[in-house]
Amino acid sequence: MLMVKRFVLSGLILLGSWFVLHSAVVTADGLTDDVQPVDCLVVLGNTVNPDGSLSARLQARLDKALELYHQGVSPLILVSGGLGQEGHYEATVMQRYLVAQGVPTHAILIDNEGNNTQATARNYARIARQRHLRSALVVSQFFHLSRTKRLLRGQGITVVYAAHPSYYEWRDAYALTREFFAYYAYLLSQSQDPPATHDSPAA
Repeated sequence: MLMVKRFVLSGLILLGSWFVLHSAVVTADGLTDDVQPVDCLVVLGNTVNPDGSLSARLQARLDKALELYHQGVSPLILVSGGLGQEGHYEATVMQRYLVAQGVPTHAILIDNEGNNTQATARNYARIARQRHLRSALVVSQFFHLSRTKRLLRGQGITVVYAAHPSYYEWRDAYALTREFFAYYAYLLSQSQDPPATHDSPAA
């Protein structure tokens, strides 16, 4: 019985250490913006309030994308998000905000089927092949960026950068925990699936 307790304790210590190290790496990666000229900014959706207004978190993402757009980092912005429980399509609300801030509609791509991060990566890869886009810069909260970049690369978008808005809250600690499990769930799913093939974008 004592040996079992020691084994369980050792396992918990190992898991805890693994979690702390992983979270530290994800945090350092997410807080270190890598801004390079790209074909498209990819802004991940988040909560839209019941009255149709943006949550502070989502507005911070869009404001960061606006900053990068006006700096000339990219001529296109993809807004991605599905139908939230509040009854609004996140991507449509995001597009309206960008237009209200002066971004022309032809510069905005709308993905209303980006119900989760993996769907966003898959949908962007499809759009990229159609429009011959080769690169992306992800805009989201810092804890979200490592996994999103990996998902996009897994979909064949090999040139991926990222930037985060300067918006932080206590729930980020919960989000880091969630990202830990989501990250390794994705790796496990990849190890079980046969390698996917991707069409190369035309020159």
